[in-house]
Amino acid sequence: MASEWRDDRIGSALRGENPTVMRRLDAGFAVIGDVQFLPGYSVLLTDDPLVERLSELPRSRRTAFLEDMARLGEAVERACRRIESGFRRVNLEILGNADGFLHAHVWPRYDWEPGDLVRMPVWLYPREMWSAERHALGARHDPVREAIGQELDRLTG
Repeated sequence: MASEWRDDRIGSALRGENPTVMRRLDAGFAVIGDVQFLPGYSVLLTDDPLVERLSELPRSRRTAFLEDMARLGEAVERACRRIESGFRRVNLEILGNADGFLHAHVWPRYDWEPGDLVRMPVWLYPREMWSAERHALGARHDPVREAIGQELDRLTG
């Protein structure tokens, strides 16, 4: 089934079956987000499906994960500044409220966002934005996905 990877995002990434993976990084996987109402939204997944919290990683792996998060953030910033209109900044978040595995959100923010939301956490966007088909990841997001991947390659050297 096409969406089975969603039930095991990390395992499917490790097996090479997660279609959202953009690049393998030192301590995880850079993936494009399932929703794209803010074009370029990405997530860093840990590469250990048993790790739920940053504090569970040994110090060296914790540092590697945080460095990967910074690298993904910079790649999203560079890519979105280059190809998306009205780019402002990137927000980085490790929340851990819904999914039981370590991951970090990388949210590009834009000048064209609604005035009442542009300075607020992304999580305050209306629920319908998260489930609307028009915001679902699709082929139309390939340019931003490819641009982020290229920037990750440049940053990795």
